[in-house]
Amino acid sequence: QVQLVESGGGLVQAGGSLRLSCVASGRTFSSYSMGWFRQAPGKEREFVARITWSGSITYYADSVKGRFTISRDNAKNTLYLQMNSLKPEDTAVYYCNRFPTPPGDYWGKGTLVTVSS
Repeated sequence: QVQLVESGGGLVQAGGSLRLSCVASGRTFSSYSMGWFRQAPGKEREFVARITWSGSITYYADSVKGRFTISRDNAKNTLYLQMNSLKPEDTAVYYCNRFPTPPGDYWGKGTLVTVSS
């Protein structure tokens, strides 16, 4: 059974930093490209960043480029998102999943990031 457990969210002031983690189980983590996604209140879920299975290639949404860094540790089945220079518009629930994500795929509960101005 697939499980994705996101953690590391919280309340932070604008300009601050957070590091999110996602522990995956139930599938071969190292076989998949993985991504971070987020959903702000009243908005649809959107792509944030992705990383290939080996970690050698990363790609970011324009809104986070230069501020966020995605990484992974396949030995620990863990995906990370280092978020620096946070802005109020980064406030959202953050999720991880494989990339691309098939329709109807399982999603974890996410972790809430709140950035105050």
